[in-house]
Amino acid sequence: MPGELRITTKRLITGKDGAKAAPGTVHIRDGKVVAVERSAPVAGEGVVLDVGNLVVMPGVIDAHVHVNDPGRAEWEGFKTAGRAAAAGGVTMMVVMPLNCSPVATDVAALRGEAAAAAGVCAVDYGFWGGVVPGNTGELRPLWEAGVLGFKVFMVHSGLDEFPGTAGDDLDRAARELAGLTAGGAPLLVHAEDPGIIEAAAAASGLAESPTSYQAYLASRPPRAEVKAIETMIALCRRHGGRVHIVHVATADALASLRAARAEGLAITAETCPHYLTFVAESIDDGATEFKCAPPIRGRANREGLWKGLADGVLDLIASDHSPCPPELKLMERGDFANAWGGVSSLQLSLPAVWTEARERGIGLEQVSRWLSAAPAKLAGVDAFKGRLAPGYDADIVVWDPEARWTVRGAALQHRHTVTPYDGRSLLGVVHATFVRGEQVYSAPAGQRSSAGGDGFPAEAIGRWVKRTRT
Repeated sequence: MPGELRITTKRLITGKDGAKAAPGTVHIRDGKVVAVERSAPVAGEGVVLDVGNLVVMPGVIDAHVHVNDPGRAEWEGFKTAGRAAAAGGVTMMVVMPLNCSPVATDVAALRGEAAAAAGVCAVDYGFWGGVVPGNTGELRPLWEAGVLGFKVFMVHSGLDEFPGTAGDDLDRAARELAGLTAGGAPLLVHAEDPGIIEAAAAASGLAESPTSYQAYLASRPPRAEVKAIETMIALCRRHGGRVHIVHVATADALASLRAARAEGLAITAETCPHYLTFVAESIDDGATEFKCAPPIRGRANREGLWKGLADGVLDLIASDHSPCPPELKLMERGDFANAWGGVSSLQLSLPAVWTEARERGIGLEQVSRWLSAAPAKLAGVDAFKGRLAPGYDADIVVWDPEARWTVRGAALQHRHTVTPYDGRSLLGVVHATFVRGEQVYSAPAGQRSSAGGDGFPAEAIGRWVKRTRT
């Protein structure tokens, strides 16, 4: 067929449950996958891109990204975030509502985010709406305007414009979202109990020893996560609807999540690459590039999270990319008490997860499920994204899972260079990224592409993706 692009490989992963990597060809036309063959392409019109032994699989969907645009683009804007995503094999990101200014807790602010991204972002994007005290009346309008779900903090978010929500406010929001659509609109929850956090912070010694990582760890204990998750399980039981726990950092919470699933409650959960990679035992005092909330915990806990993924208690992996200007990390003081909490990692999820997964004997197919198919389902876009199948968007990453490289923060596409991955050796190099059949990233080493000299095309083609399920 004229105008068709065919990508052929010895290792094709379609994202279909149970399907192993095998030789195959993806046929693309008008931005969609029109056919998938388990063979080399036959002769015909169009362009054939033979990538040999490189892996071809669905593009990563990162369901937890903080972009600070509009209003705080000096932290991270849609141009730099989009390029970082494309360079990391991410073809769609879903943006959290709290880092723009004004925060996206009403339709006007949501439209401001969309305007900031239009014509600027290299990859497709969606938005979560915000839940804060007193905005229950804004939730239905946000849903009707196209948000994919809603985010709430049970503790202070770090920004006064987006306060924590608890008690009657949280109950009202959960009830409202449960009734928005059949099955409920997803409520994404930063689950830490504020009372436990307040008491633990006072007893941790962090105020007296702000450079101590162990003191910071003590200030946000696992029981704060466990109690908050149990609170959300009770709300889900009371109102129905869908609850998604973001960035689970403690394996202690897995038993409660497992029991809730067995009860039939619609609760899902994610963890993050930094919780699956780093361990508290290796974090030096003063190393505030590692500060995030909840914190990175110990080695045994990390292995518990990997088991939670393998058992299906944790559904997916998302970056929780949360950058800030370097000065807010207070690295010169090493001040865990006052530094901004967040890990810059949007470009690194695929290699970071794969590096650790391979060490544990986990295959590429499962990694693809955690990074693509499951996030698509959470966001309600799994009817057309997250797999390589006829009718789906041709969102594709082409990468070499055997290539090892060393992360240099200054060489990443993020707005700022501070990341705990700086200097870390990872497996997996992205060669090319396609969004709806258009190549949006080409690695510097001579990949055939319409991209410019920096690996990106002159025009950013990312689009606002809205839900299809109602």
